[in-house]
Amino acid sequence: MQSTDALHVAPLTFEEARAQFPVLERIAYLNAGTFGPLARATFDAVQSELEYDFNEGRSGMPYFRRVMELREQVRARLGSFVSADPLYVALTASTTDGCNIVLAGLDLDPGDEIVTTTDEHFGLLGPLSTSGARVVVVDPEPDAIRAAVTPRTRLLALSQVLWTTGRVLPVRELRAETGIPVLVDGAQSVGAIPVDVAGLDYLTISGQKWLCGPDSTGALIVADPDRLRVVAPSYFSQAGYEPDGRFEPRPGAPRFDPNWWPTSSLAGLLAAIEARPAWGFDHAAAVADRCRALLATRVDVEIPDACSTLVAFRAPGDPSELVESLHAAGVHVREIPGTGLIRVSCGWWTSDGDLDRLMAALPA
Repeated sequence: MQSTDALHVAPLTFEEARAQFPVLERIAYLNAGTFGPLARATFDAVQSELEYDFNEGRSGMPYFRRVMELREQVRARLGSFVSADPLYVALTASTTDGCNIVLAGLDLDPGDEIVTTTDEHFGLLGPLSTSGARVVVVDPEPDAIRAAVTPRTRLLALSQVLWTTGRVLPVRELRAETGIPVLVDGAQSVGAIPVDVAGLDYLTISGQKWLCGPDSTGALIVADPDRLRVVAPSYFSQAGYEPDGRFEPRPGAPRFDPNWWPTSSLAGLLAAIEARPAWGFDHAAAVADRCRALLATRVDVEIPDACSTLVAFRAPGDPSELVESLHAAGVHVREIPGTGLIRVSCGWWTSDGDLDRLMAALPA
């Protein structure tokens, strides 16, 4: 698979790429697993569109044509990032949107089963609870997932990267081995590690995390759009409709688009993706490895068999108090509630100096 980072042709040095984020001048920003930092180009794109709306209004055919053109540009760019044709990309406001679209559209019932793990985010768990199916929860181990599959299993619902420990699950292999369709929560993978949608049935994407885009942006990749029922149609769902509401669905996954995106969000996400350097994935993986090694000299570090750019550790004392003290020292990380874990997000913008600040701010 060709790295999607290779799509970016600007030969940025690390210093040039990092300088795109003004927040990094003051803060060791290690929380992209929640929200990524905003690049200056992203801010400028958002501000430019808002200024246009403020001065020129949001009406008229030229305005609406621009909205639709930007939507298709974003659809194509997000698709290319995971090697998906735009026809199979729906634009959403979050990974939770994507999970809800899939789990409602499958029309499951209590005789069906969905296999998931103990380490899923509520953005997936909430939609699972309303799916109509029996939810089977197992440890996030490939063998446990395989063993939970029965003749009633209709779906595997799994994070590609666990938001708790940063472990990478072999979602494509599990799909191939079990023959069960898989819904992949890509909130902590797309933009953090190389992701190719080939062999996956459904993949959700978050725009505001590792892609460093504006809030409430994302996507859902659907391998077979005709398999899902449209349960919450929007204006974008139809290619034509009747006075009684009957409608012809748009071709492909765009029929599942649930939301209007303002031009500021569309332009901002495009700018954020284009700001990525060619070496982004490699640097993020290397700096995450260094982070684990440094932390292991002081605290108890989770080191999964397959690691991502999330680093989780346990330290003495109350984790929420430690997160607050690190924040006060200009080091932004987060606690994983109920686990005792503190999570560090290492991005392609993370420097050795950021890690040194983290280590210096930890209690002796």
